[in-house]
Amino acid sequence: MKQKGIRIALFEPDIPGNTGAILRLSACLGVTVDLIEPAGFNLSDRALKRAGMDYLELAALQRHPSWEAFEDWRGKEQRRLILFSTAGAVPYSAFSFRDGDVLLFGRESAGVPEHVHRAADYRLLIPMKEGARSLNVAMAAAMACGEAIRQMR
Repeated sequence: MKQKGIRIALFEPDIPGNTGAILRLSACLGVTVDLIEPAGFNLSDRALKRAGMDYLELAALQRHPSWEAFEDWRGKEQRRLILFSTAGAVPYSAFSFRDGDVLLFGRESAGVPEHVHRAADYRLLIPMKEGARSLNVAMAAAMACGEAIRQMR
């Protein structure tokens, strides 16, 4: 059976530098990024290109024009949706990732709306020091993707 691979999904990202950094991560680790639009910036943004450097051409990016289009694709692909959230209950390092999982990260400014929370198969958190609000989304994506890939090996 052919492996599907882990994927990173970004829900309506609004900081181009973070998206560029995640695309660079994608290129280096060989994972696809699913960008759920609308993005809060033009995808030709200088900050996106600066953060992604010359790796953008190597990154695998699939754009979805809306949440509904993404969910339609995901349903056809039969992939689990793993939402990373400060409201999650299970630490990401205690979770068993599987081939084909989609690791979803919300907007830097607002996270994801309640209907996206409800659509997730699992809600995970990255434990942090008391009083810390959240990690940078690119750092969180790198940590989560690294753990998922480690488990797959």
